[in-house]
Amino acid sequence: MFETIRNAFKIKDVRRKIFMTILFIVLFRLGCYITVPGLSQISFEENSNMNIFGLLNSITGSALSQGTLFSLGISPYINASIIVQLLTVAIPALERMSKEGDEGREKINKITRWVTLVLAIVSAVGIFLTLKNQYAGYVNTSWLGAQYASFFATTGGQWIMGIYIVLVLTGGSMLCMWIGERITEYGVSNGISLLIFVGIVATAAQQLFSTFAAGNWAEALIFLVGLVLVFAFIVWVDGAERKIKVQYAKQVKGNKMYGGQSTYIPIKVNASGVMPLIFAYALMSFPTMIIQTFWPNTPFNTWWTNYMTASGTWVGVVVYNVILAILIFVFAYFYSQIQFNPVEIARNIQNNGGFVMGIRPGRETAEYLAKVVSRITLWGAVFLAIIAFVPSILFSIPGWAGMNTASQLVSSMSATGMLIVVSVALEFNKALENQILMRHYKGLLGSNSKGFLR
Repeated sequence: MFETIRNAFKIKDVRRKIFMTILFIVLFRLGCYITVPGLSQISFEENSNMNIFGLLNSITGSALSQGTLFSLGISPYINASIIVQLLTVAIPALERMSKEGDEGREKINKITRWVTLVLAIVSAVGIFLTLKNQYAGYVNTSWLGAQYASFFATTGGQWIMGIYIVLVLTGGSMLCMWIGERITEYGVSNGISLLIFVGIVATAAQQLFSTFAAGNWAEALIFLVGLVLVFAFIVWVDGAERKIKVQYAKQVKGNKMYGGQSTYIPIKVNASGVMPLIFAYALMSFPTMIIQTFWPNTPFNTWWTNYMTASGTWVGVVVYNVILAILIFVFAYFYSQIQFNPVEIARNIQNNGGFVMGIRPGRETAEYLAKVVSRITLWGAVFLAIIAFVPSILFSIPGWAGMNTASQLVSSMSATGMLIVVSVALEFNKALENQILMRHYKGLLGSNSKGFLR
């Protein structure tokens, strides 16, 4: 990867794209430090430790815990993309639109932006209601005069402040979406993925720096060693794939002969990536978010927290983890069905005169591919479950449970965060390699054309 970056800086166009990417990332990080006037930072820090805001806070680089302009970050856009992607499979009109080329994709992107706006408003309203119901000092009016401060202490003033908070947080989220799209257009790799990557790394770096500053060197080193091992394991599994050999028969068309070569179909072990984890965590946190937003001080909320969340009693932890594991497996199989269609692939192979070695073309090939994908998906789901439960299992070991600083370090780099960091790093490296390869091809064509003209 370092060799790729060094080669990229030697090419002017690629170097300019890298600098544009860095510029937009710096702009994003600046927005994560601009606090929203009127928000109490202490209230946000307390809420960020709740399950419904923990992952959101890590993705935004602790922007939520500091009550900044980019507190919502890019999360509404991620959720909107997932929703539109699922609806594209379920709704025929959207499916036809997705197959219309660039024009169809532009329509899909426009729909995604509108869904992002709706989700950003809903998320901002949820944050405001949670703060209003659970924390009396969520509004900080000390920067205003005494006259205005007394007005915002009334019920009408609080709702005006709520509208203001919702508008600012929604605008910040839409600005994050704009920055991510500009990185994709003018920079390197996918901008949304890079913003998530930067947020997660920033959160872990802040916690790690605080740990070293506090003198907890042993816990920090243990965390770093464990992180490197987990990263190596993720990279190893990410590159694992099953290759199904396909042989194409020779065909005579006119005066030319086609086919006769062999190729393979690569099926990755973790083809669905981090999506099953995101789906599972989102589905598990949604009821908690609704209950804590609308029924914060009720017996039902107490029961739910104790017996249906990871922060409750040991019964609640067991129930939560079992349901989470089941959801991970369900969504892993669901997403593999969306990405890989054995019937369509078998039909394409047969239409091109190919066949899988030892398998008859047509229906038997489709059944064979479906069986292979099912087995591969099983091990991919097991891998995701292991990654999801590593932090909780590791720090439930006697003697380690009291290492509060190390626990905070692990929480700053969640299972989803580790998968995202590795996936985005590999994607960025591949994008740089493609940019370098494309420039080499352009240079080769340019030199040949000049020689031909001479």
